[in-house]
Amino acid sequence: MDIHLAIEGRQDLAGQIYRQLRAGIVEGRLTGGTRLPSTRELATQLGVSRKTTLDAFDRLLSEGYLTARPGAGTFVADGLHRLPSQSAPRQKSQQTSHEPPQPPQPHHDPHPQPLWEQMPDTVTLPGSVLGPHDTSPFDFQGGVIDKSLFPFDVWRTCVNHALRSQARSRGTYRAVAGEQELRLAVARYLAFNRAVPSNWDDVIVTQGAQHALDLLARVTLRPGDVAAIEDPGYPPARACFSAAGAKVVPVPVDAQGLIVSALPDDARLVYVTPSHQFPLGMPMSLERRVELLEWAQQRGVVVIEDDYDCEYRFEGRPMEPLKSLDRAGLVAYVGTFSKTIFPELRVGYMVPPVSLMATLCKARQVCDWHGCTLTQTALARFMLDGDFAKHLRRTHKAYAARRERLLAHLQGPLSAWLDPIVPSAGIHLAALLKAPLTEAVVIEAARKASIGLYGLGTFHLRDNAPPGLIFGYGSIPVDHIDTALDTLARLLPTL
Repeated sequence: MDIHLAIEGRQDLAGQIYRQLRAGIVEGRLTGGTRLPSTRELATQLGVSRKTTLDAFDRLLSEGYLTARPGAGTFVADGLHRLPSQSAPRQKSQQTSHEPPQPPQPHHDPHPQPLWEQMPDTVTLPGSVLGPHDTSPFDFQGGVIDKSLFPFDVWRTCVNHALRSQARSRGTYRAVAGEQELRLAVARYLAFNRAVPSNWDDVIVTQGAQHALDLLARVTLRPGDVAAIEDPGYPPARACFSAAGAKVVPVPVDAQGLIVSALPDDARLVYVTPSHQFPLGMPMSLERRVELLEWAQQRGVVVIEDDYDCEYRFEGRPMEPLKSLDRAGLVAYVGTFSKTIFPELRVGYMVPPVSLMATLCKARQVCDWHGCTLTQTALARFMLDGDFAKHLRRTHKAYAARRERLLAHLQGPLSAWLDPIVPSAGIHLAALLKAPLTEAVVIEAARKASIGLYGLGTFHLRDNAPPGLIFGYGSIPVDHIDTALDTLARLLPTL
């Protein structure tokens, strides 16, 4: 039979022939039992050497797409017509005269669990690295840091040290909970900076805070269990618990943080951000912290404490973490280096209750065994040599200046339209809009003026939440803050 193949150029001729013949066989255009022309005939037809067609046929023969019958020729292998396909059955007019009509085959697509069909396509988080990225220089994305402040030359030295260390080690799988050197560095850092008492073997290194939340959800939640979260709160945490099959119940917050009396009695897990509530920024009062721990102890509930942004405190004395008050072994303390170094590093940590440690290690091994040991070794050197502390002092000074300038605008020229909630820590702050302004109107008007603003609405599960904006200042320079907010002050009276 004649075969119509197209040869382009004079490169990889055997590969071109192989790929076209294979595609014809897999897609059903060359059916089982079809006799192909000889390699000599095909070479003459295509204007190539016989060696080229021989190479293509040999590969197809070795992979089972063709069969050779001595004295008869080369034929398409039988059985490939049973390959499943999403395409509709071929019409009778497309079939060769010797081919019997094939009855339609039942087709079933693989389907995910129903809960995944209810999840959004992406876990959007306006005002953060997970939200829409604005290319404007006047962008107030939350959760974004200034990488220009990071000492990459020092980091390069740490990575080189890690490479030399790994070159001397055996090529084996490493400890599930992470490199001992990094776990020691994290334990020392937490004890000194956050008053979280822990030994190195109490720490599990993770691929960021979200990974820690996923592991904790895996080992504590069954489908249908209740997971309580703050409202407004952190959408990726909400998505993580929903993906585990939990029933996510929003719990309101006030000026003292999570309202413990509003927690559902049947909750199996509670997720909180007590150091400065996300996204509003106020810390949970000591009275509420004690109340939450008492409530959890009475019910045997796991409390996840996400201590994000705890390194950047600008006012007052740091509040003690829940973990430092926990005497009953209920709190899983979660942290990350995404805000202090950069998100692409993908390194976080947790200090879980002792009762969960072994199970979390099992879950980690099932999931991905362990993270990148090269990065962990480099980060341990960065921390233990004191470079991490130096970096934090440098970034703290830069972010403090940006925060001061942002508050000067919000509490000054913009105070007629915005009521800022002044946090004592973090690299973002929230501001409520005064009537009759709405989030959508302000955000769209700002966008037209090349200013990236983001609303608080997405962080709420309630429909009647007050409108507001989130102002991230981690990645926007001081002079750009002035330019953007001066423009906004001229813009808002016209809305």
